[in-house]
Amino acid sequence: MLSDFAPGSEIGVSDWICVTQEMIDQFSAATLDPDPMHVDPRWAVDHGPFDGTIAFGFLTIGLLTRMFHAAIGEGWGADPAKVGYNLNYGFDRVRLVAPVPVGCRVRGHFAAAGERWDKKGRRILSVDCEVEIENAPRPALVARWLTVWVPPAQ
Repeated sequence: MLSDFAPGSEIGVSDWICVTQEMIDQFSAATLDPDPMHVDPRWAVDHGPFDGTIAFGFLTIGLLTRMFHAAIGEGWGADPAKVGYNLNYGFDRVRLVAPVPVGCRVRGHFAAAGERWDKKGRRILSVDCEVEIENAPRPALVARWLTVWVPPAQ
């Protein structure tokens, strides 16, 4: 359970994920965004600033859930009807620091940032996230991600 981690303590690090052109194209189709910087390799080489296609920033954000599940490890897939679950609540901050070139690998680093209670009596947990790009000097993303704890139904 996320609340078991003291603020500042590492939750975990995910495995590496290779960002493929197929992933980028599928994200483009799902979001109805045909930006050639992401989906047209020839155009991206000829006209873009990154010598090829790059992942959508929102794709990088979208990979956080998969990365987090991998980082938290065993027990995360437990039955929510018995243990409850966390709902995505948004972000206190998110920065897309560096582009993610097609074909590179990324992984997530997660640390507990704290918890608070909102006016409705819900526990809001915050997680510091960093998405590392393999062999790159800067991360793709840094964020403080918020979740709302939903206890199991009584």
